[in-house]
Amino acid sequence: MIDSHCHLDHEPMFSDLKNVILRSKESGVKKILSICTTKDSFKKITDIVEFDTMIYGTCGIHPHETSKDIVTKEEIIKNVKNNKKIIAIGESGLDFYYDHSDRTNQITSFKTHIEASIELNIPIIVHSRNAENETYDILKNYIKYKPKILMHCFTGSSEFAYKLLTLDSHFSASGIITFKNSNDLRDTFKIIPNDKLLIETDSPYLAPVPHRGKKNEPSYIKHTLEKLAQIKNVEKSSIEKITSNNFNSLFNLI
Repeated sequence: MIDSHCHLDHEPMFSDLKNVILRSKESGVKKILSICTTKDSFKKITDIVEFDTMIYGTCGIHPHETSKDIVTKEEIIKNVKNNKKIIAIGESGLDFYYDHSDRTNQITSFKTHIEASIELNIPIIVHSRNAENETYDILKNYIKYKPKILMHCFTGSSEFAYKLLTLDSHFSASGIITFKNSNDLRDTFKIIPNDKLLIETDSPYLAPVPHRGKKNEPSYIKHTLEKLAQIKNVEKSSIEKITSNNFNSLFNLI
C-alpha cells in the first residue's frame, strides 16, 4: 500500500514520527508522500524525507495560505531540483468553501504551481473544494502541455470526474469513501477507471471508519483500500497492486 497524501509535519504525527512510521510499516505501507502546505512546512518536509527511505515529499502552498505565503515558479523549481525526494508540486488549487485566502490569490498561486509542475514534468497535487468549474477551467487551459494531475481527496461530482478524465487526471480516494453518507462519492469512484486510482489518508485528518473522529495516520490506509476494493468489486490484493502501480508510474518511481 502507498499513502499518496498525508501531512507528517502536522501534529500529532510530527512529534511521534518514529512510531507513526513503524506502525505504517507493520500495516503494510511501502511508501508515504508527505504534502507541503506552507513555506515553513517545506522546511520540515526536507528533514522528514531523510528520516526514512519510504518517505517522499512535495513543494507547494495550500490555497488557504496563498494570501500570506507567496511563491514564484522559480522558487518552486529551485526547491524541487535541490532535493531528489521532492517528487511533486502542491498541494495547490482552489478552496472556495472556506475562502481563507482571497480567491484572486488562490487562482494566481494555482497557475504558478501548474506551470512549475509542467516545467519540471512532475505531478501537481490538486485541492479543489466548492470550485469545480473554476478548477477545471484553469487546468483545461494547460491541456496542450499535458500536466500530470492528481486530484487529492477527491469528493467531486461524477460530472466533474468525467471532465477531469478528459485531462488524463488521476484521483485519490481518502477515508471519506468509508463514511456512511458518502454514497454519491462511492458511485463516482465506480466510474473512474482503475488505472487512474490512488489512495490516501490526508492524515492527521479524515480518519476512515472504524477510526472516524480520531487522529488519522498512514497505517489506517488499509481501511480505505478495503472500501475501494468493495466499490470496484475486486480483490483487496488486486486494488492494492493497481493503486501502488499507478502511484509509482505517475511519480516516476518505477
